[in-house]
Amino acid sequence: MIDWSGVIPALTTKFNKDDSLDLQSFKKNLLAQMNAGINGLIIGGSLGEASTISTEEKERLVKLSAEVTAGKIPVILNIAEGSTREAIRQAELAKIWGAKGIMLLPPMRYKSDDRETVIFFKTVAASTSLPILIYNNPVDYKIEVTVDMFEELMECENIQAVKESTRDVSNVTRLRNRFGSRLKILCGVDTIAMEELLMGADGWIAGLVNAFPNETVAIYTLTKAGRIEEAAKIYRWFMPLLELDIHPKLVQYIKLAEAYAGLGTEWVRAPRLILAGDERKRVEKIIKDGIDSRPTLPDYHSIKI
Repeated sequence: MIDWSGVIPALTTKFNKDDSLDLQSFKKNLLAQMNAGINGLIIGGSLGEASTISTEEKERLVKLSAEVTAGKIPVILNIAEGSTREAIRQAELAKIWGAKGIMLLPPMRYKSDDRETVIFFKTVAASTSLPILIYNNPVDYKIEVTVDMFEELMECENIQAVKESTRDVSNVTRLRNRFGSRLKILCGVDTIAMEELLMGADGWIAGLVNAFPNETVAIYTLTKAGRIEEAAKIYRWFMPLLELDIHPKLVQYIKLAEAYAGLGTEWVRAPRLILAGDERKRVEKIIKDGIDSRPTLPDYHSIKI
């Protein structure tokens, strides 16, 4: 059972310069996330360079995360596959490895129609007992899971939540009006997270949390506690950094922020390359300015929501 609320980082996959997994940096970052008060974690998402990591590497990351978290928070494996058969296999492996839930994307590479997308989700859901979070991101993946499609998916008890990344804040209200609390809603876009939380989203699947875990959890906690002015002040400081999450190079941008924050390295897996030239200078300035003006946080850990 997963609560599907709070801050759930989409963790980056840490690499060494030689392209091997950097498990030491990964563990250091995960511990910082837990100390900040996260409510779960996602392995191998888009930010985790899902398309470039192997099944063996996913296994190592899930098992290490399960060991470090020791059941305190759920480990969720992202599944982004081109075939239903492989998605089912990944779901089976996720459970064997110790994952407690799945984030499931529509079929990759092939643009399935509404009927094919619904059947894909239902077939994978029927193959596993793990709770499922549907990732709805038509901006990047060109397939939208509409409210009517979710109506069909509600037949599957283990489809429990949506990562809402349509970038349409009003979709939170549409989903809440149709499904009440049956479908948990988690914002998947950093730049509209506070807005969606105010409109009733249950949680925030965050990206810049990788570099700034305390600030991210503070915004969530203060917002849910009704301390809006305090949350908004931190959120306004955070916005130039949060905008790094909505760029095609979000992986490189966020990993560079992690490196400056002391919570990771900037190594990425080809075909991605680390930043260079004027682009690097521009992103470095955003990161440095953010770190230099970092706000003093209230004791958000003591706030009950």
